[in-house]
Amino acid sequence: MTVAPDFFETEPRNWRARLAASVEVMRELSRYSDPQEMYAVFARRMAQLFPVSRQLTISRRGLHFPQYRVTRFNLWRDPVNPWKELHRLPVHEGGLLAELVYADQPRVLEDVTLDPDDPAAAYIGGQRSVLAIPHFEQGIAQNVVVLAREEADAFPRDRIADLVLLSNLFGRATQTLVLSQAVKEAYDAVDYELRTVADIQKSLLPPHVPHVAGLDVAVHYQTAKRAGGDYYDFFPLPGGKLGVLIADASGHGAPAAVLMAIAHSIVHTRPEPPTKPGELLTQLNDHLTRHYTRQTGNFMTAFYAVFDPTAGTLSYASAGHNPPRLVRANDNSRLNLNRAQRLPLGIKPDELYPDQVVPLQPGDQVVFFTDGVIEAVNADGDVFGSDRLDSVLPGSPETAEQLLLAILREFGTFTAGVPVADDRTLVVVKRVI
Repeated sequence: MTVAPDFFETEPRNWRARLAASVEVMRELSRYSDPQEMYAVFARRMAQLFPVSRQLTISRRGLHFPQYRVTRFNLWRDPVNPWKELHRLPVHEGGLLAELVYADQPRVLEDVTLDPDDPAAAYIGGQRSVLAIPHFEQGIAQNVVVLAREEADAFPRDRIADLVLLSNLFGRATQTLVLSQAVKEAYDAVDYELRTVADIQKSLLPPHVPHVAGLDVAVHYQTAKRAGGDYYDFFPLPGGKLGVLIADASGHGAPAAVLMAIAHSIVHTRPEPPTKPGELLTQLNDHLTRHYTRQTGNFMTAFYAVFDPTAGTLSYASAGHNPPRLVRANDNSRLNLNRAQRLPLGIKPDELYPDQVVPLQPGDQVVFFTDGVIEAVNADGDVFGSDRLDSVLPGSPETAEQLLLAILREFGTFTAGVPVADDRTLVVVKRVI
């Protein structure tokens, strides 16, 4: 049976034995990520390397002189997790331990005699040698490890510096684990909330593409985070018309998703169907500026179009949104729908949004998109851009889905290996008759 070296012994020892023991301690500690489990291993190993009769940890965190809290004691039968069970830890006042925890310095007591009324007597009574090792945070000894032995003058001076260093390094390691664990728990909680927000948000989007005589529709929707600020919607309208709304709330994540949900609520509580694009955006802007965005600085770009396949027209209004592309079937030419641009929603309360009307021939296709498409970058930092999007559009594929897939293939090749940084939405509508 191998006996662990006693680092308090004054007789010279084989340095290889010391090194081997230290390496084995570090190796075992590296296997743990829970701070409580790691402390249990450290305490067991230290009891082998630095045998003492009593070992306790005291803390001044959140207290004032002469109060202190005992966070660990090697004779407790039911160990307490000080990071999760603070209410179970005893708080004392005054005496030797108070002096040690507020000293901000290592202390070595060679021959201790305690007053029976001293709270320390319950922990180190009968011990004659005491070593106090402060654990510093921001230059202050928030915690102190107290080691005690029954014999007098039991802590050789030449071992104390190493022990102070080792103990503080372990203290910092456990504190890092505690903080990492707290961050992970906070992240998991936020992630759960965002997943819930994302589920709610997705429930607000159309469950399927609309089926309207004379029109073919395809959609691609992808958020950068769990929840996002992109919003699209379809409105089957009287007379065989179809309304298509695409919007992009400022920011990312939950705040953008909330603004998206507000816009959805406003649009869907209108008493009349949204047959006039400018009227819908004007009303939406009025509600947002009066009740939601002027205090926060948030805003939303939006583009609303009404397709009338019977009359062969497309009417639209724009609130600062990227102009959709109209691809003509007869010559594959592209027309930017940019003749109705006004301010984004939520900025100016009295902004009016006029309508524009363009003819729509059989085979013509309209491509709606958000910033996340044209502002995406590749591994070299190049921007996808409007020109690259336009280069995919000629060719007039037979269906809206085929054109959408052609854009996504080009986009996927360009952004391969780059994480999604912004929400991405594409809507393609083709007049088929």
